[in-house]
Amino acid sequence: MNDAASVPAPAPRRARVRAPELIGKGGWINTGGKDLKLADFRGRALIIDFWTFCCINCLHVLDELRELEERHRDTVVVVGVHSPKFVHEAEHQAVLDAVERYGVEHPVLDDPELATWKQYAVRAWPTLVVIDPEGYVVAQHAGEGHVHAIERLVTELEAEHAAKGTLRRGDGPYVPPEPRPTSLRFPGKALLLPGGTFLVSDTTRHQLVEVAEDGETVVRRIGTGARGFTDGGPERAEFNEPQGLALLDDGTVVVADTVNHALRLLDPATGEVTTLAGTGQQWMQGEATTGPGRAVKLSSPWDVAWWRGRVWIAMAGVHQLWAYDPADGTVAVAAGTTNEGLVDGPGAEAWFAQPSGLAATPERLWLADSETSALRWVDVDGHVHTAVGTGLFDFGHQDGAAGQALLQHPLGVTALADGSVAVSDTYNHALRRYDPATGEVTTLATDLREPSDAVLAGEDIVVVESARHRLTRLRLPEEAVRVEAVAHRTQRAATEVAPGRLRLDVVFQAPAGQKLDTRYGPSTRLLVSSTPPELILKGEGAEADLSRELELNPAVTEGVLHVSAMAASCDDDPANQYPACHVHQQDWGVPVRLTDGGADRLPLVLAGLDEQ
Repeated sequence: MNDAASVPAPAPRRARVRAPELIGKGGWINTGGKDLKLADFRGRALIIDFWTFCCINCLHVLDELRELEERHRDTVVVVGVHSPKFVHEAEHQAVLDAVERYGVEHPVLDDPELATWKQYAVRAWPTLVVIDPEGYVVAQHAGEGHVHAIERLVTELEAEHAAKGTLRRGDGPYVPPEPRPTSLRFPGKALLLPGGTFLVSDTTRHQLVEVAEDGETVVRRIGTGARGFTDGGPERAEFNEPQGLALLDDGTVVVADTVNHALRLLDPATGEVTTLAGTGQQWMQGEATTGPGRAVKLSSPWDVAWWRGRVWIAMAGVHQLWAYDPADGTVAVAAGTTNEGLVDGPGAEAWFAQPSGLAATPERLWLADSETSALRWVDVDGHVHTAVGTGLFDFGHQDGAAGQALLQHPLGVTALADGSVAVSDTYNHALRRYDPATGEVTTLATDLREPSDAVLAGEDIVVVESARHRLTRLRLPEEAVRVEAVAHRTQRAATEVAPGRLRLDVVFQAPAGQKLDTRYGPSTRLLVSSTPPELILKGEGAEADLSRELELNPAVTEGVLHVSAMAASCDDDPANQYPACHVHQQDWGVPVRLTDGGADRLPLVLAGLDEQ
C-alpha cells in the first residue's frame, strides 16, 4: 500500500453551529433519575427528536428511529425533547404515560415551557436535529421520512470522528422503567361482541384482549404480545399497536393495526388473524391510493367503522378517510386531500387533521378529528361537515352552543340511541355529548383519564380509560355534569412579522449523495394558505418553487400561516438505472402577529440548515 492510499479522506465540509444546552422544567425520563447535560453526550452523535405525543407524524418518527438506534447503539444517542401543543401534554404524568405507551426506548427531556424548542428555533413537530460528537449542530430536518439521510450523515460522522479520535463508543444513558402488572396497558378501542363480552385493543402490549361482561376478567388474549406483523392463530398472530375495531355482519372483526399500517381480520370463533389491506409499509406521497388491499400501502389507520357497505378507515397518518370494499377486496381514498386542517365541503376537497375515531349511523358517519379538537361528519353524498371545532389551535372544555363549544384532542365518538353522539374528549379527561337536534354540547362525565373510546352496553356506556388501563362502566346521566368553562390556544409564541411583503423560504438541501428528482417534472411543491383567509392578500395557493413572496394584510393583526412543502430526491449515481428515491414532506402551522418592525423573511427548514 502506498503512502497516499493510507491518508484518511478529508472530512466533508458542513455547516457547524454550537448546540445550545438541553433544559426542561419537567426533567428527564428514562434515565434512572439522572439529570443529563449536553456534555454527557460528547463523543457520540446525538439526534434530538422534538416531538409531542398528540402528533401522528411524531409517532411515525419514533418508529423510523427504532432501527437506526439499534444499528448504531454504541455510537449514537437519541434524545427526545417533549414540546407540548395541548395543555394536557404539559402535564408530567401525561408525558410519562406517553413514553411508555409508545415504547420510547431512549432518554426524554420533558420541556413543558418549550425552553429548548425556542433555543433551537424549532417551528414544527416533529423536528430532528443532529449534533456531532464535538457538540455542534450539523443538520436539522422537519417532518418525517428523513431517517435515511440522517443515517448516512451518522455513518459519515462515525468515520470522521473515529479518524480524529473524538468518537467514544459504549452504552447509552437509557434506563428502562419498571414494568407494571395490569391486565390491560393503555388500551385504545373497545367493541361489544354478540355474546356480551368486550374485545379490547391492548395497544401497548400489541394484543387483542377479550374481557368478560364485568369489563375486568380476561377471557383470552389474541397475539403474542411482541411487535410484529404475522397472521395465524391467537398464539402466533402479531400486531403493532392496534387501535380501532369494527364488527362486520358475518361476525368477524376488522382491526386497525396502526403501526403496521394495515387492516387485519379477526375471526372471534377461532382466534385466527389474517390481513385484509396494507403491506406493512407506510404510504408516502405519490404512491397508489386505490387498488387491491394487500398491494396498497396505508398510513396509521386509527379507527374503522362499517358504513354503507364498506369499512371506513380513519387514516390518521395522512389526514384522510379511506374505505375498504369487502366485495372486491380493494381500498381507496374516500375523503380528504392529505392537507392538515379543518375545511368542509365535498369529500375530495375536505381537509382533516388526524381523524382518530369513527361511529356510523344510517345517515351519518361521525368522526373525531383530533388535532382540530373537532367533531365532524360525512353525509350520504360524501360531503364533510363540522359540528364542533374551529381549527388547529383552539381547544378547551366549554359547553353550550356547538359554534362556541370546545373540545381538547378527542379520540373517540359513539352513536347514542337518541340520535346524539358521545365524544371521548381525551385530553379533557371527559365524556361529552353533542345533540344534532338542539346543536348543544354538554358534559356527561368527568374525572376519566384519557378516555379514548366508549361503547354502549344496554343502558350503560363503557368507557376505555386508556391512561388508567381499564374499562369503566357508567350509567348515562339524564342531566349533564356542570363544569367550569375554559378555553385555550396553543402555547407556541406567535412569530412577529411585518405587514405587507413577507419572503417565505422553505430550506431544503438534498442529503449527501442525492439530488432533486426532476425526471418527471418539478420535484418540489409548496402550498400556502392562512387562517383567517384574508390574512394573505397575494401569494396563496400551490406552486413548485420552495420560496414565495407573500403580501400580508395590514388590517389583520394575527393569524396562522399554513404551509405544506414537499421535495423528492434520488440517489445521484449515473451508473444506477433505478436509483432509490425519497419524499420529504412537512406541514407547518405558524402563528404570526403583524407588527411594524417585524421580520420580512420567514425561513422554515425542511432539511439542512438556514444559513441566511
